[in-house]
Amino acid sequence: MSTITFDTHKFVKQLESAGVPAAQAEAFVNAQRDILAEALDSALATKADVADLRSDLKLEAAGLRGELGTIRWMIAALIALAVANFAKQFF
Repeated sequence: MSTITFDTHKFVKQLESAGVPAAQAEAFVNAQRDILAEALDSALATKADVADLRSDLKLEAAGLRGELGTIRWMIAALIALAVANFAKQFF
C-alpha cells in the first residue's frame, strides 16, 4: 500500500479553523487519506510494474527481430526471382 505524506495534523487544524468540529475534521482527514491511498495503489506503476513491462517489451522486440529476418529473406528471394525472370526474358 502506498503511503501519502502530508501533514494530517495541519489539515485537521485548517478544517477546525474554518469551523468544522474536531471529530468531523479528523474523520474527514482519515477518509481523505484512505481514498488517496487507494487511488495511488490502483493508478500508479511501481518499479516492479515497470520492470515487468520492460521485460515483456524486450521479449516482443526479440520476436519482431526474428520476423524481420524472415521477411528480409523472403524479399531477397523475391528480388532474386524477379532478376532471374528479367534475365531470362531479355538475354
